[in-house]
Amino acid sequence: MTRTQNSKLKTRNCRQRGFTLIEMAVVIVIISLAAMLVLPLLPSTDAANLRTSARSLAAVVRYLGDRSVTTKNHYRVRLGLTDNTITVKKIVNGEEVPPEDPFFARKILADGVTIEDIEISRLGKLSEGEVHVDFGAAGLGDFIVIHLKGVKESHFTITALPGGGRVETREGYQEMKQ
Repeated sequence: MTRTQNSKLKTRNCRQRGFTLIEMAVVIVIISLAAMLVLPLLPSTDAANLRTSARSLAAVVRYLGDRSVTTKNHYRVRLGLTDNTITVKKIVNGEEVPPEDPFFARKILADGVTIEDIEISRLGKLSEGEVHVDFGAAGLGDFIVIHLKGVKESHFTITALPGGGRVETREGYQEMKQ
């Protein structure tokens, strides 16, 4: 190989080792366009928080129903509509005491999720104050519908039927009939 051929070969290898500025700019533009198309389709964290809160509350209601039937203990869930708090108490000799189960100590509603209203068959629809939902030896005592609202005015509806322990979670604000 002559010196000129060797020099041309080195020059060609040097050019092929990296990307040009134009190639990098084209790749960045393509990635940016793909991100602009995909990101609006991804679920927001607000929607995920609302869905998780609805599932957590439904799990608590389902678990309390099962636990009250199997242990023959009475429980009360206090739903604070004004301050969006949910607390579970065990009823022992007519007194409310904290339950020993750590499952009830965890936070149920995520930040930004509020209880919009609760419908109980014996009380009607309530949107302020504090609502007590009782679980006896037969499980849940009343038909309840709980509407949760997210940051972007999205809703989830939780329904619980007495006796059978059936609890459902549905997207949207849905009026339920008993």
